[in-house]
Amino acid sequence: MLAAIPFPDISPVIFQITVFGFTFALRWYAMGYIVGILIGWWIATRAINRPALWAKGTPPLTRDQIEDLLTWVIIGVIAGGRFGYVLFYGNGQYAENPLDVFRIWDGGMSFHGGFIGVCIAVVVCARRYGAALGDVANILALTATPSILLVRLANFINAELYGRATDVPWAVTFPQMCVDPARQACQTAGEWFYTGAEVPRHPSQLYEAALEGLILGAVILTLAFVYGWLKRRWSLVAVFLLGYGLSRFAVEFVRQPDQQFQSADNPIGWAYDFGTWGLTQGQALSIPMILAGLALIVITRSRA
Repeated sequence: MLAAIPFPDISPVIFQITVFGFTFALRWYAMGYIVGILIGWWIATRAINRPALWAKGTPPLTRDQIEDLLTWVIIGVIAGGRFGYVLFYGNGQYAENPLDVFRIWDGGMSFHGGFIGVCIAVVVCARRYGAALGDVANILALTATPSILLVRLANFINAELYGRATDVPWAVTFPQMCVDPARQACQTAGEWFYTGAEVPRHPSQLYEAALEGLILGAVILTLAFVYGWLKRRWSLVAVFLLGYGLSRFAVEFVRQPDQQFQSADNPIGWAYDFGTWGLTQGQALSIPMILAGLALIVITRSRA
């Protein structure tokens, strides 16, 4: 086996309690969403409390409306993320047991599906409050990256969505999560175990955390609070779409595709095979985001 950085001994579960025979666990993945959304809410309130950041000195929403928007966004993320996973990555596995679609505690969320759910939430709230859609969308673009950063870090802690095998010095050897108590030396479902067949892999979750969360977030916050881009509708949305789309497209070259797309004839895991090259599902879903981002940049610059 090639030398690699050992996987850190961090449990995916922060803590758990058992009440009347039912076990309730708080996981880093859920905490990532919770803390990320709270940080996003704080950023949004800071923005609307500074009227000078907005066109004509008038924020599009009040503080109460921001909180209402937050509720709709949470619903959009959960519903859209889950149904997006079923649609884009399910590969027909839910056809026999349709009710499994609602078993979100078993895992399986799609960013692109969650993004569509958030878009619907933005449209609903903008129409409900009579606010310009481009301004409300800018608020969501301004506040989205903290959740992305923290959830990608949680993906790393969960040892999921890891990268392809590699010999780079910072490669990580990821364990497998035990879901069958009888397998290997596992005593309790939810423990780590090593099969002896692990190979060093790209920590692609950390690449995405840095590109999609940290760097993209820093760029958007700077444009909003330093350069006044909130005055132009859709401007931050354009940056978010282009930045996320390009980041995700690039990382997909080193990210291990979902198992359902791999086979003996397709070891790379292309979802769309064009003979000598192909696209992963993540890349295919990112292309519309990139094109939409470019189009919005052209439109917003022409109106500046």
